[in-house]
Amino acid sequence: MRGEKSSYSEMTMKIVRPTWERSVSFKSWGKGTELSLVYITAPARDKGQSFLKIKREMWSWNPQINRTVKLPASMLSQGWMGSDFTNDDLLNQRSVVVDYTHRIVGEEKVDDVACHKIELLPKPEAPVVWGKMILWISKEHDLILKTEYYDEEAYLVKTELGHTLKTMDGRLMPTVYELIPADEKGNKTVVTMDKIQFNIPIEDKFFSIQNMTRIR
Repeated sequence: MRGEKSSYSEMTMKIVRPTWERSVSFKSWGKGTELSLVYITAPARDKGQSFLKIKREMWSWNPQINRTVKLPASMLSQGWMGSDFTNDDLLNQRSVVVDYTHRIVGEEKVDDVACHKIELLPKPEAPVVWGKMILWISKEHDLILKTEYYDEEAYLVKTELGHTLKTMDGRLMPTVYELIPADEKGNKTVVTMDKIQFNIPIEDKFFSIQNMTRIR
């Protein structure tokens, strides 16, 4: 969450396809925009897998093979846990802040909420995936309610919607996020925020490769 020093959350992700659905539950710890650790709690076949992000680098741990793997750049565009979110999306929070220029291009409503429409363009030589992003940020509470992701050819790749606003741990926020690919009809991924705590005491050393195998 933007503006928070640290957070702990529990989420459920539903992956929707034309002929099937599956759900993945996980816990997530974050500090600033450069440290995060995710632990899969369900389903049973995936339980125990963990993912660590430190700045622009990412590692995965699979207890079934007792192995930690550093993800190469070529894997960052692949779907995370089979969803429409990519591994790069997990790294994207810092990138949005430091790798793009920001410009207000208009005002529009999202679900009847007045928003600033902001265009993000990558800075020269920035190591980013997207050729352009457009964000709709609510005027009153500064919440991102919609994001469009475009490739380098300016084609829309996917749209993310944040809705079902609730107050959790004293913060008004979207509690449901939907990611919808532009060219894959019937596909989407829905993430529901089940619990979140802000500004919890957590040390940097918690975010370590060693701790990936210990957390529960």
